[in-house]
Amino acid sequence: MEFLAALAVAAAIFVFVLAIAGTDNRMRSRLDTLRGRRPSEVLPVSPSLSDRMIRPAFQAPVQQVKRLLPTSMLGKFEERLVLAGEPMTLNSYVTLAVVCFGGFVLGPVLLVLAGAIALSPITLGLLVGATIIGLLLPNMWLSQRISQRQGLIIKSLPDAFDLITTCVEAGLGLDAALARVAEKVQGPFADELSRTLRDISLGKSRKEAMRELGERTGVPDLISFVNAVIQAESMGSSVGTVLRVQAEQLRVRRRQRAEAQAYRAPVKMLFPLVLCIFPTLFIVILGPAVITIMQDFPGAK
Repeated sequence: MEFLAALAVAAAIFVFVLAIAGTDNRMRSRLDTLRGRRPSEVLPVSPSLSDRMIRPAFQAPVQQVKRLLPTSMLGKFEERLVLAGEPMTLNSYVTLAVVCFGGFVLGPVLLVLAGAIALSPITLGLLVGATIIGLLLPNMWLSQRISQRQGLIIKSLPDAFDLITTCVEAGLGLDAALARVAEKVQGPFADELSRTLRDISLGKSRKEAMRELGERTGVPDLISFVNAVIQAESMGSSVGTVLRVQAEQLRVRRRQRAEAQAYRAPVKMLFPLVLCIFPTLFIVILGPAVITIMQDFPGAK
């Protein structure tokens, strides 16, 4: 029984690593094509062992789990994956969630059933904690990817909008200015701009493509910029003036965010000072005095 439990834990860890690394290569190449990236010109390779045996074995359980989950929850997962830059497909994410739950729950349960771990209140508490971790770990990983991607986009927006404003005021059209920014700027914002321009070239209206740009990123500053540009085009006002106002507002918000981080710095430094630095200072300053007092008053030992 102990050997079976250890084998089950090892299999759960193996499948967990496989689920993290597994993505749909066809979907990734299709997205790279939409974003304007050139697909790698390599000879087709034969599918690996995981593609031929392991992944098909998990397709049926994943499909059953997807049928049990509400449609609204699956839609929420798809929206969060889009906000994270689509690091994996929905099937891969559901597989990751199932494997995390099974690895953190079934493994300890099998060890308890095999008698390797005695059942006690502490063990029950650990099982509950493992269950919570198994449920929250994929969501935490996805939230971290979303916040990291949005942070990169927010960091690149002020300079990118200044460049867009300069290009439009120099006589370029809005599409040409966005294309120039997509060439000069690096990061997820440039990828999203390239995808938006490709959607426009494929026949989608600029209004719809730019609205989808804001929805794919979820950044409030970019959404307000998109809404301002759409409103300016619909009302016939000057796009250059709108872009200049938006660029000035972004610079103000960047300065405000920097000031807010500077104000939070003393609060963040308080805990390391109290827990790490102050005790050391007290030992260095008061240590010799305590030793002298103990030597002068032997009865105080």
